[in-house]
Amino acid sequence: MSDKPLRVMWLLNHGAARKFEIPMLKAMGINEIFLPKSFPQEIGFRSASIDYSEDDNLTVPRDELEILNAQNWYKSPTKEAWAIANKHFDICFFICQSLGFMSEVSRSFQGAAIWRAYGQPVDVNYSVVVRAMMHGSQSVQRLGRRLWFGIAYEHLANVEPLYLQRRKVFLPLGLSNCSINDIWKGREKVIFFVCPDIGPSSYYGQIYNDFTRDFGDFPYKVGGAQPIEVDDPNVLGFVTHEEHDKNMRECRLMFYHSREPNHIHYHPYEAIRVGMPLVFMSGGILDRMGGIGLPGRCQTIAEAKDKIRRILNDDVDLIRRIRETQAVMLEPMHADRCVDAWRVGMDKIISDLALIRLEQRPLPIKRKKIAVIVPVEYRGGSLRGAKLIAQAIFSGSRDWGEPVDVILLHLESADSYQDEDFKDISPEIQRRAFCWESLDHPRARRAMRYAGHDGWEPTYNKYLCVDDGIKQLLDCDAWVVVSDRVSAPLLPLKPCLFVVYDYLQRYEDNSTIRDSAFIDAVRLAQKVIVTTEFTKRDVIQYAGVDHERVVKLPMLATDFSDEKLGAITRRSDTKPYFVWTTNAAAHKNHENAFKALGFYYDSLDGKMDCHITGVSTKKLLKSDAAHLRGAIKLVKSSEALKKNVHFLGELPDFEYRYVLGNAAFLWHTAKIDNGTFSAIEAAYLNVPTLSSDYPAMREIDEQFSLNLEWMDSSDYREMGRKLKEMELTHLSRSATLPGVARLSEQHVEKLGVKYWEVIRECL
Repeated sequence: MSDKPLRVMWLLNHGAARKFEIPMLKAMGINEIFLPKSFPQEIGFRSASIDYSEDDNLTVPRDELEILNAQNWYKSPTKEAWAIANKHFDICFFICQSLGFMSEVSRSFQGAAIWRAYGQPVDVNYSVVVRAMMHGSQSVQRLGRRLWFGIAYEHLANVEPLYLQRRKVFLPLGLSNCSINDIWKGREKVIFFVCPDIGPSSYYGQIYNDFTRDFGDFPYKVGGAQPIEVDDPNVLGFVTHEEHDKNMRECRLMFYHSREPNHIHYHPYEAIRVGMPLVFMSGGILDRMGGIGLPGRCQTIAEAKDKIRRILNDDVDLIRRIRETQAVMLEPMHADRCVDAWRVGMDKIISDLALIRLEQRPLPIKRKKIAVIVPVEYRGGSLRGAKLIAQAIFSGSRDWGEPVDVILLHLESADSYQDEDFKDISPEIQRRAFCWESLDHPRARRAMRYAGHDGWEPTYNKYLCVDDGIKQLLDCDAWVVVSDRVSAPLLPLKPCLFVVYDYLQRYEDNSTIRDSAFIDAVRLAQKVIVTTEFTKRDVIQYAGVDHERVVKLPMLATDFSDEKLGAITRRSDTKPYFVWTTNAAAHKNHENAFKALGFYYDSLDGKMDCHITGVSTKKLLKSDAAHLRGAIKLVKSSEALKKNVHFLGELPDFEYRYVLGNAAFLWHTAKIDNGTFSAIEAAYLNVPTLSSDYPAMREIDEQFSLNLEWMDSSDYREMGRKLKEMELTHLSRSATLPGVARLSEQHVEKLGVKYWEVIRECL
């Protein structure tokens, strides 16, 4: 493979497994092995420990080893750590403790990845785990031949679908020490039963309840750590090694309950090693280890109770027969019985990895494609945001040295979009029209199977896919959906990211938005991009997305400078006015705004006209929306409003820029949202802004240094007074605005790298 030694990352912390598997790897000639130095503080890691002993054998630079040692290798190691891993290591063993970790491995590790499988309860197989994983089928597909299903027991793959059976490799689990030390005395006439985590785990709680129901009439002790105290004096909880050794030596027998055919605990083997009589139920893995026909084996609870009673009553013949015969179950666990299977399995993995790397070496690098999807017929700021993100990906990937093709998709509608709408993006960004196609369960499953996602099963009643006339967007490597306004989750054919601007429905009492579909779609995304801390909190708290998948990126704004778009004509012969950019949405606060305008004109002798621009504003007074009724009534009953307020509607960009550039100031009245681009555009034109005071606008003010003037959007009188103040001070406030040079620090070309850095992680 190369001149460097073969190195393995064994990304587990199970103490007993480590004592056996590290010597197995060394028997293969693999002497450089990395072991993780931390593990989750969770119930499932009760048998975990940390071992630094292999660090001395690693010929990895010490500073890089320190970085590896500092990682959480069960969830989300840093990009730097993965880069070091790929530089030095060829193989990693991993488990899926977190549902996103296989996705992490598939994206970030370039060598062979062995998913270590020690067995699941009988009603759960590993394909169920794949389906439960975040983007599990995508991860399996991405790993391809580099994924190995490393089974600890030869039969584990029998219950799995073909896509896992084809990747199986048998690496048997054994014991580091199988010798019989025969220290058992059995002088205490009690059953020793091991059952940890009775309180917090429903699984172990049920096992304990079954045991006490069936065997509670006998004297017993229950071993195993108990994070929550159990109301039973016979449950020992945590004990020292000395106390545990004493229990193993002095208790009369051990009862092992499990009939699980695919999983076994360590303590039955521990009992056999010390010579303690083991009474066990049939049907479990011990049957495969030679347990069938042994005197300690029981087919029914009644049989188990009879044998336990006899042992507790000093049936020396039964005790002798059990002790003399049970050691046969240790035989398959001996290292010398396992080493040949390990050698065959590891040779297969190593040779196949060498072949994969040989096949990949001469292949030219294919330029990746990123789709930016506008899911509804957006206009105004929302469409502008999608175009900016497409431009950011385009320029950011080039600045990173990984140029990609970017395709901007919008709904196929002759009425909504014209070529003119997209003249402000790079001509190299392609456009495609599309329509949404809805798929039910069978069609969704079939589509995923055809695309190679063998382990995927539908969990929602409906899915959406993009009908773009070109293979449902499968020619693209990732999809970026700009807003969450989709009627169902997207079929996860490719990695999908959502850009979420706000959850206004959380704050609007009269909102008509029914957002369960939006939330379902976002929860399935590999990443959720937001542009404010305010929305980030909503995505985590309201939509319920794992905080590690939510990324805050800088807000992007159009370069509205004269240098970019050309100088505009400045007029001084028209009546002074200010611009109110809005739309018909409820959160825009229309009623309070018109009350404020009435107060400004009637009570404060306001001198400036108000020019209203934005999507749907031309027909604002003709709307039948319930939240606009009060505002419409105010305008129709006020002569001052009818005289001084002008509804311009949605303007072409060049005309909007002219109107805004000649305004005294911009007025932003929304109660709450993700902020507005308009305040930034106004600053480019040296026009100050009077804005409602809410978190997202505070963040925009800080990012772009806008020096906004604030007002309380719930108090129309204050809004009116602030209008009057801006009328009198707008010229001086213009002097406080950032210059074009300062605003240019936030250009798409400067911030695109940050967007590409997030998106490339999902490829």
